[in-house]
Amino acid sequence: MAVTAAVVIGGSSPANAAVSYDHKALVINGKRRVLISGSIHYARSTPEMWPDLLHKAKDGGLDAVQTFVFWNGHEPVQGQYYFSDRFDLVRFVKLAKHAGLYVHLRIGPYACAEWNFGGFPVWLKYVPGISFRTDNGPFKAAMQTFVEKIVSMMKSEGLFEWQGGPIILAQVENEYGPMESVMGSGAKPYANWAAKMAVATGTGVPWVMCKQDDAPDPVINTCNGFYCDYFSPNSYSKPTMWTEAWSGWFTAFGKPVPHRPVEDLAFAVARFIQKGGSFVNYYMYHGGTNFDRTSGGPFISTSYDYDAPIDEYGLLRQPKWGHLRDLHKAIKQAEPVLVSGDPTVQSIGNYEKAYVFKSSSGACAAFLSNYKTNAAASVVFNGRRYNLPAWSISVLPDCKTAVFNTATVQEPSAPATMSPAIGGFSWQSYSEATNALDDRAFTKDGLVEQLSMTWDKSDYLWYTTYVNIDSNEQFLKSGKWPQLTIYSAGHALQVFVNGQSYGAAYGGYGSPKVRYSGYVKMWQGSNKISILSATVGLPNQGAHYESWNVGVLGPVTLSGLNEGKRDLSNQKWTYQVGLHGESLGVHSAAGTSSVEWGSAAGNQPLTWHKAYFNAPAGSAPVALDMGSMGKGQAWVNGHNIGRYWSYKASGGGCGDCGYAGTYRETKCQTNCGDISQRYYHVPRSWLNPRGNLLVVLEEFGGDLSGVKLMTRTT
Repeated sequence: MAVTAAVVIGGSSPANAAVSYDHKALVINGKRRVLISGSIHYARSTPEMWPDLLHKAKDGGLDAVQTFVFWNGHEPVQGQYYFSDRFDLVRFVKLAKHAGLYVHLRIGPYACAEWNFGGFPVWLKYVPGISFRTDNGPFKAAMQTFVEKIVSMMKSEGLFEWQGGPIILAQVENEYGPMESVMGSGAKPYANWAAKMAVATGTGVPWVMCKQDDAPDPVINTCNGFYCDYFSPNSYSKPTMWTEAWSGWFTAFGKPVPHRPVEDLAFAVARFIQKGGSFVNYYMYHGGTNFDRTSGGPFISTSYDYDAPIDEYGLLRQPKWGHLRDLHKAIKQAEPVLVSGDPTVQSIGNYEKAYVFKSSSGACAAFLSNYKTNAAASVVFNGRRYNLPAWSISVLPDCKTAVFNTATVQEPSAPATMSPAIGGFSWQSYSEATNALDDRAFTKDGLVEQLSMTWDKSDYLWYTTYVNIDSNEQFLKSGKWPQLTIYSAGHALQVFVNGQSYGAAYGGYGSPKVRYSGYVKMWQGSNKISILSATVGLPNQGAHYESWNVGVLGPVTLSGLNEGKRDLSNQKWTYQVGLHGESLGVHSAAGTSSVEWGSAAGNQPLTWHKAYFNAPAGSAPVALDMGSMGKGQAWVNGHNIGRYWSYKASGGGCGDCGYAGTYRETKCQTNCGDISQRYYHVPRSWLNPRGNLLVVLEEFGGDLSGVKLMTRTT
């Protein structure tokens, strides 16, 4: 089948439409390509890590790298843009080109991606009249402004393929198709508008919409999932593309850690290619880290390792990386035949098939597949005998020699180990005031939703009210204290009465709401109830998730009084955004001197701790072991390494995991009954040789003696 004429995309002309497509594949400079891509999100690693990550991707047989563009990272305040450090998108794209990789730019700007608020800036929620991801004027105007800004920036830097740059594909929206049935009458018009708006930017490269079966021409609809061999695009004129081949799954605080066997992942990719697929992207190829407060969910862990071929720290995960590299090599050997036409399918057994590709020149390539989950198969193809392990595919780039089998792993395993790098830390502590409000406090009638107060400038919001206790209250004589009950929309809270801690309560992944109930000591006269509400990442998906609430919305009641139960919800409450230590910047070198630090007070709630350390010798990646602590955040030299939480995993089984059979995210897990995330990545580029400042904000209380600096090696 001859290559069709170049498809003109947007404002480009055939002369500069260096990237087009036809039924078989993307066409780059007149040549059809089978492309292997991998997701590496620039903001989930440091610029100093990027060259190594990109070269490891190239060495692993990748043709392209794919990344989301994170709107909330680039426009944290409306009209104020940021493209520096981990958000230096131009630098990342140029480094990809330097490594010999194409780029698929997923501008979205909705990302999902387990990223805070799905990638949307929080200010967007408070634009008057807005409704997210539907046929809504204010939303479309804001979205178009951002998409056009990114496209014009890429053009001005000469980064599209027709300009000599590496960008060969763009994406608008993300996984919107499944939302159309729940988003109402504005859904389909919005999806069509998004496609037309994107194409009109004149990128000169094709646009895709993933999980969007009704994507209008010329936008290509693509597949996301653990398997995509069932998928066909919505038009014969479009190639079969897999934008997210899930290499593993994300970890949530309080959940086991998922893993995906490489035999099954390779099997899934080979299944897709043998059916005529010509573009596969691993999500993730390097997952990285949710630094700062960028994790979404809520309750997504700080680690975004994803069981990816390159681990969170930038080390090769073997045998996953090597086995996939060998698969890519086999596919590349067959590439000229794979792009020449559709396969014919031959039955070579009860559960065994051969997918055969032939070119007009007589070249031949074949995939021999065994879909049985519990038995190998011996098959005859072209007069030769081949042994196929269970749940496997062999690749024959010349229809004779099986150069690769998805279940036969040649690459040796090389597990990573964590080793203590230095002795313990010498700590000093500063306790956050739990009974004092500062001049930033303000009073309102009743309980107020948290995000509307904080705009996510902090995880924390104080709710404070006063309760007057008469001298004739029975509990003052009996000593049977009243019971305080608090209902919160999430995600975690702590209770203090008259400055004394009365414990904490928190939700979990998929169930963020919180109920606290406890007996609290009160005295005659005025009593101060202080509730510290904390978020653990904002939602990143769901129908109109911008309308979801967080914080203490009540009711808040006190029972066991003479009158029975007293509802405190509608009385006056005083609010304060953030912690006093945050406002003073005590996590930074400049801010540490603004408070008096005393001797270490490890097992205290709401306490800041600081220590100094020297960088470990060598170049091995560095991590903090926070397994002995409770919940909080940590900073190294002013860089926020993210939220930590020694939340033990519950639900789902862990144990032996066979690769054969359909994979799901709960099939192969570790850490059941153990801490979901114990180690926290500290990028080497954030360290000085000597005198590094570590600051920890501990919310619940923990054992400081257990905090250790580790190095990771394979």
